[in-house]
Order: sequence, then C-alpha cells, then structure tokens
Amino acid sequence: MRRLLLTAATATAAALALSACGTTEPAADQSKKSAGHITLTGASGSKVELDGPAKKVVGTEWNVVEHLVSLGVAPAGIADVKGYKSWDKAAPLKNEPKDIGTRGEPSMDSVAALAPDLIVATSDLPKAALTQLRKIAPVLQLKAADAKDPIGQMTADLDLIAKATGTTERADQLKKGFEAKLAQGGQELEKAGRKGTEFAFADGYVNGSQVAIRPYTGGSLVGAVNEKLGLKNPWTVKGDASYGLGATDVEGLTKLGDVEFGYIGSDEDKTSNPFSGALADNAVWKSLPFVKAGKVHRLPDGVWMFGGTASMESYVDSVVAALKK
Repeated sequence: MRRLLLTAATATAAALALSACGTTEPAADQSKKSAGHITLTGASGSKVELDGPAKKVVGTEWNVVEHLVSLGVAPAGIADVKGYKSWDKAAPLKNEPKDIGTRGEPSMDSVAALAPDLIVATSDLPKAALTQLRKIAPVLQLKAADAKDPIGQMTADLDLIAKATGTTERADQLKKGFEAKLAQGGQELEKAGRKGTEFAFADGYVNGSQVAIRPYTGGSLVGAVNEKLGLKNPWTVKGDASYGLGATDVEGLTKLGDVEFGYIGSDEDKTSNPFSGALADNAVWKSLPFVKAGKVHRLPDGVWMFGGTASMESYVDSVVAALKK
C-alpha cells in the first residue's frame, strides 16, 4: 500500500509541475511510437502497423514470394512450395519454408503455427480468407496486378514489401537492375534488326480433350516488357482488367498471321504445354504461318510470367536469345 501511495503522490507532483509550465502534453515516451515503427497502406486502403521490420513473413502468392526472396528475405511459409519451385526458378528459395496450402486457399492452422510477424497476400485471395488471416497476424494486401500499368504495379508491390521488411535499398537496386536489363535487351534487338518485330506470347492448358490458350495482351506484365524491348504485340483479343490475359483457342491463332510466337510451359506440369503436346498433330496448328516457318519459340522453364524483377530479367534474356537466332 505504501508503494502505491508514493507512486500516486509522485504522479500528482509531476502533473502540477507540467501545469505550472503551461503544457499538458503527455511524456514523449508515451506519445511517440518507437523509432522503428512502420505504417503501411495496403491495396484495400487499410493501414498495417508494425513495430519494426518484419522478419518472419508468410507469402500467399508466388509474386509476393519472389519479391521477398529477391529482397533477401527468407519466407517462413509460402503457398504451394512445389509449384513455386517448378514455375519460378528465377528467384530460387534459399530456405525450406513451410507449405501453407494452395494459393487460393491457404491453411489457417499452418499459418497460425508459424506465428508470423507479417502475412503478405494479394487481392486475388477471397475476402473471407483475408479476414481469417488478419486474426492471426498483420496482413499487407497487395493489388494482384493492373493491366493499366503492369510494370508500375509490380514495382509498387516490391516497394511496399521492401518497406515492410526494411529492405528499401535493396529494392532500389533491383529496380535499377531491371531498367538496365530492359535497355540492354532493347539495344540488342535493335542491333539484330528485330526492333518492331511482332511477337505474340501465350500460354496454354489442356483440359481433357480441350485446349485453352491465353494471349498476353499489352496489359500483361510480359506484354508490357515486350513493348519496352521495342516489340509489337499482334494480339487483337481483349485482356482482363488485372492481368491483361485474353482467351482463345487454336482457331483463334489463325488471326495472328506470320508472327513470332513464344510461350513458356513446365515439364513438371504436363497440362501446361499444348503447343508441342496436344496440338502437335493438330491440322489447324500445323497450318499456321509461324508454325510452318519455324517461328515458334519455347522459352526456358522457370520464368513466372506474373512475377517480379528476377523473372522479368530472365524473360528478357530468353526473348532476346530466341529472336537473335
């Protein structure tokens, strides 16, 4: 009791002293947040408060994971580890993160068991899943993609993650390296007489006996990179508002004419390469001008078409190499 009374008396004296000085502001250590405090604004407009740079981070989407790895942050958990290792070899994992489930449906129990400092998700994740994740740890929600400015959205996401993890200097280096790679690639293509070449990039999937083809329009990240390299996009189909992806079938390819055609598949996902698989004996495919002329380029596996600077730099190298042959 004596200790409580002494504390109260001390507090009263301090309050009177402040009053005499003409100020009622609280003590600095109570009114100011820690020097390392970080405030972020996610895609949804919600604020994310961190006491300091996040160290134990979970990523629910592969572009997020690529950004983390490129920034030198080893993610504690990611969605579909096997899939990431197959599709994104440009930014290989330096550790063995816990698999937290699928990209569209992460396991809440697996995420909670990691006790992360931060969860980085995208707007592709269902709202209900985001609500559940916010009960586990702070969630930085990024805009998945933006067909109006795909490269700008990629670098904006990189910057946000860098701010959250205290790696902003590294992010600046990555962006400068990416810009230099674009400039170098464009110069090499121009020197090879390839500036202005019509280059149609697509991916495709086999579903039973059906082949679905996705054109990458100018609103796609790959499409935007192609344009920076000085290539022309011959696709006339409309892409979606986020990823700039269109939809067509093998008959739709007849509208392309005599172009250069490129694609990326995965040997570990047999459904992802119809162009040298299901369509190999297709009469329409074999009649296409670019097929008959040998202008079909399977670019190296492991470049994530929706990734970050590492994937896009690898993509630039592969396109330049293919078109210089």
